Amino acid sequence: MFWRGVFLAGLVGAASPAGAELFLFDPPSGRTARELTVYSTLDEGLAAPLIRAFQEENPDVAVRYEDLLTGVIRDRVRAETDGQGETADFVFSSGMDLQMSLANDGYARPVLSVRSRDWPDWAQWQNKAYALTFEPAVLVYHRPSFPDGPPQSRLALMDWLSQAPRGATGLIGTYDITRSALGYLFLARDEERFADVWDMIRAMAAGGLEVFPTSQDIIERVADGRLKLGYNILGSYAADQARLQPELGLVLLRDYTVVVSRVALVPRAARNPDLGEAFLGFLMSREGQEVLSRKLRLPAVSLEVSDANSARMMQAVLGEQLQPVGVSPGLLVYLDQAKRKRLLRRWDSAIREGTLVGGMSGR
Repeated sequence: MFWRGVFLAGLVGAASPAGAELFLFDPPSGRTARELTVYSTLDEGLAAPLIRAFQEENPDVAVRYEDLLTGVIRDRVRAETDGQGETADFVFSSGMDLQMSLANDGYARPVLSVRSRDWPDWAQWQNKAYALTFEPAVLVYHRPSFPDGPPQSRLALMDWLSQAPRGATGLIGTYDITRSALGYLFLARDEERFADVWDMIRAMAAGGLEVFPTSQDIIERVADGRLKLGYNILGSYAADQARLQPELGLVLLRDYTVVVSRVALVPRAARNPDLGEAFLGFLMSREGQEVLSRKLRLPAVSLEVSDANSARMMQAVLGEQLQPVGVSPGLLVYLDQAKRKRLLRRWDSAIREGTLVGGMSGR
């Protein structure tokens, strides 16, 4: 199969945003084919095995794959639908709240053809939105810096920060929640579940907290020792990097572990909704879930899959420690602008207060 990547730069309008990446996957059969259009936040390199596996079962189908940011996907589907036009046949995004807003506001069609009997109740909503992965937030750590092991809970993390030597730097990093939607979601869940969350953020700031827009920025710095810890890091990325970098470790904090998912839907205005439904059906099948789990290292949701990299196995081992974010209208609270402003104010205040304390103590 031949595929080619084209960088789309300088394009104007909601339908063709600047910075989008377009990849075209020709049909394996070489025959004139119908085309499945996908909008996704998954990097093309990760998506390729999924597309190839789907095309093995559908050799006459070409795939037009657009790698986009979460907000761009939401805005494009809305704009293209509201303009009485057509949009992607399938949308797959790590922006759980934004995907839920599309489904809740009528931009997704119900898909009754997929097999959902093995799908957990929390992972689907009204046959319109489906969680396809199971990705815990983890604490990543620099192994040589923790010969006796890293903190195992948030309270233990705070205790470790309080005992750090004065003037210590490079202790901990996390997401810049003003730039990372995932980081914002994780912190919002922390605020709901951990009474001492702002004391923890102050303790991080006192220890010279560094913030970054992506998981990769933090993982790279922990792996080479520039940071000792990374907090609330997407576990799927961390686990993949830990296999390649022996000095990088990760732990699921024992008090609770928030789990997020990549959510899929078929837009109401899809150009070829039957192809979108077929792709969703494949990704929810045992084969599709095993491709996600084994080749992409993204833990599977389906209860049919029970290997180590699956929701079923992780929940069997860790039980209620794992707290998945449900696919429901409850996600929409994270889009509330008043709530966002309040949380960002508290974040800024905690950072300032912690930095002041750290400065006074000589850190």
